[in-house]
Amino acid sequence: MLEITGEILIPAAKFAEIKKTISSILEFKKALDKSLPEKISQLMEIILGGSLILNASDIHLEPGEEKTKIRLRIDGILQDITTIDKQTYEALLSRIKLLSGLKLNISDRPQDGRFSVNIDALAIEIRTSTLPAERGETAVLRILNPKNIISMEALGLRKDLLAMFEKEIKKPNGMIIVTGPTGSGKTTTLYAFLKKVQNPGIKIITIEDPIEYHLESISQTQVQPKKGYDFANGLKSIVRQDPDVILVGEIRDLETANTALQAALTGHLVFSTLHTNDAAGTIARLTNLGANPLDVGPAVNLVVAQRLVRQICQKCGKLVSPTKLELKKIKNALKGLPENIKAPKIGSNLKIAQAGGCKYCNFTGYQGRVGIFEGFLIDDEAERFIIKKPSIADLKYFAVKHGMVTMEQDAFIKVVEGITTISEVERVMGE
Repeated sequence: MLEITGEILIPAAKFAEIKKTISSILEFKKALDKSLPEKISQLMEIILGGSLILNASDIHLEPGEEKTKIRLRIDGILQDITTIDKQTYEALLSRIKLLSGLKLNISDRPQDGRFSVNIDALAIEIRTSTLPAERGETAVLRILNPKNIISMEALGLRKDLLAMFEKEIKKPNGMIIVTGPTGSGKTTTLYAFLKKVQNPGIKIITIEDPIEYHLESISQTQVQPKKGYDFANGLKSIVRQDPDVILVGEIRDLETANTALQAALTGHLVFSTLHTNDAAGTIARLTNLGANPLDVGPAVNLVVAQRLVRQICQKCGKLVSPTKLELKKIKNALKGLPENIKAPKIGSNLKIAQAGGCKYCNFTGYQGRVGIFEGFLIDDEAERFIIKKPSIADLKYFAVKHGMVTMEQDAFIKVVEGITTISEVERVMGE
């Protein structure tokens, strides 16, 4: 487990001062350029403070021939901020390494560490990664802000999906798997589930790689493969700790899959993640790992697949009539929605969102992100079908036939509701 070896204290008054100065990327750039003659500690304060204000998830420091580029990932998209000279970057990198407990004299191999930023009693963890590159060491700082832990209601779920999820997480046993690529919001969804089920009468234990956010009254452990504590071994130990709810950060191998399935079959509620493209692919992935279909069907209660799309900026976004091509895409996507899903009206007066650009959204046209989901509920009929070891295509056909709304359909419902745009949906999911 990576220990937090250092901390930066940004006084509340100083943070308030930074907040007054920075409300956009343009202002952040000006503040950074203005601070460059100052001490490295002050430069760090502005970089970290400004990144938190702009709700960035990562800070990228990328050295070039003469200058080092500073970029922020905001709403999943990297954006250039400014450049600093080589000497300033070397001093800044040394400061980051000292805080993170990394070795200053090592630049020819990757290093990982952590430190914390404390602002007005709020502790924010920063995960540091350095990597040797052609023009010097690159560094990425991942910001783990506990304010990003949200409720299930804030995930962006349709009413029917929210009701389904709430029902499934109240069950005393079984497995709920959240799937999607890296950066699709799986951890956020799992923590939202944990927040919902948490109460003084149950014991919750997690095994993660790494622990991203610390939750009160929950036992959280982190894998340490070098010491023989991986997901499979850790999960076996966790089951002996008399838990009611278990969170397994990721199922990567057959041993972990089998242990998790057995835990779900023997009275535990298990949350976990897998890397697959959609909900149907999750079942096939488990059986491809070698899990017995006779266990998969009865153990898995629900599979959730998700992505994140950017929301239209409320300040500059506007509603416009769709083009003929856009209208065709919307109608094709929403064709065949289940009868129990209230389909949005698609008439001649339909208006959809169009991205603009202003200082509040850093001239991107978008601000914030929302999830798009599909939920495959494993009932008795699905169990019987899974035993036959069907293909992913057959599983998806079965799920849709039995009422599953696909991610694409969920995304286009949000387009019709004016939450996001077709171009954003296609950026995330492809055309």
